[in-house]
Amino acid sequence: MTPPTPTPTPFTHIPILPLSHALHPATKPAFLAHLRDALLNVGFLYLSETGLPDALVHDVVRECRRFFEELGTAEKERIEMKNERSFLGWSRLDNETTALNTDHREQLDLSTPQPLPGPTAPLYHNLLAPNQWPSPTHLPAFRPVYEEYMGRMGKISMLFTSLIAEAIGLAPDAFDKFFDQDQQHKLKIVKYPEVDVPDLPDGASEIDRKKWAIKRQGVGPHKDSMLTSYLLQASDQPGLQAQNARGEWVDCKPIAGTLVVAIGQGMEALTDGVCASTTHRVLSPRKGEGARYSVPFFQGVSYDAQFEAMDVPQDVLNLRDEARKARKDDVEFTFVKGRWGHLGEATLMNRIKSHPDVGERWYPKLLAQIRAQQAAAS
Repeated sequence: MTPPTPTPTPFTHIPILPLSHALHPATKPAFLAHLRDALLNVGFLYLSETGLPDALVHDVVRECRRFFEELGTAEKERIEMKNERSFLGWSRLDNETTALNTDHREQLDLSTPQPLPGPTAPLYHNLLAPNQWPSPTHLPAFRPVYEEYMGRMGKISMLFTSLIAEAIGLAPDAFDKFFDQDQQHKLKIVKYPEVDVPDLPDGASEIDRKKWAIKRQGVGPHKDSMLTSYLLQASDQPGLQAQNARGEWVDCKPIAGTLVVAIGQGMEALTDGVCASTTHRVLSPRKGEGARYSVPFFQGVSYDAQFEAMDVPQDVLNLRDEARKARKDDVEFTFVKGRWGHLGEATLMNRIKSHPDVGERWYPKLLAQIRAQQAAAS
């Protein structure tokens, strides 16, 4: 790869970076240069040659589909998210909201193994808890497949975070202080059913475009909250899109053998804005296209960590200032400095906002605060 020349113009495509190139001295400098350009100017990228075994990826996709297509409603309700305080478990169709509108998707939230928090732990430690697994009687391979996948993805995410640090002029271990020794990472398996929505006519107004997008909302415009996320697109249907500074939606079509990496708001905050967190959405497949399946993995960060910007070199900060001219920021930023003492507080409030049914059952006072803030802002 030839090192790119950073440019502040809005991106029109998503770059592809082979992770294997970061593992060899001859190709690593060019990889880091391309990575820095993607961090500054896109906030999204495809990661290829990840080292994940093909057989494991095949099993992950198979078990994802089996969960949604073969498991009965009663078994899903046994592990429903609102049964526990942890926001882990099954969410029925149309149960989550993003950007104040309903997400037309069904999903199961999992995490790497964690024990229940103690009685004196902070409230946000409720996010650390054991999974609600589907019964092995129904899906005997499900748990071992996803435990292996999350374990491997945890290692890939930690490697990639060290490469981000190097790409922006920091030591490889610069982010280590933000991770727990037994760091929790999270994963979803998601099904986006078809919707019967006609094509958007040529010349449609901006208002009509927004109404059309809401009708096709698989998940609404948002930015991921933590450091990095890694999406396995588990079917061939398109739908994932990232937004550039002109407000254009750039397709992130499924590419075999890749993961789509999104930079989270936590990474943007910790790097003082050097790493761009980019707005993205998923459009539901249209009638006749078949359901869309995906498996996003979310790198965790210590919920006890406090906000502090990294000491990024000035030459990289100068590139950030230039890159900001071609960024679009119209999504609420989760990690506003001064609002939260710990990352866990911001994360808990964000989860309550997305899953009000869990909030109503376990966090009614916090949900009331959120609703009051939303009413005041409307």
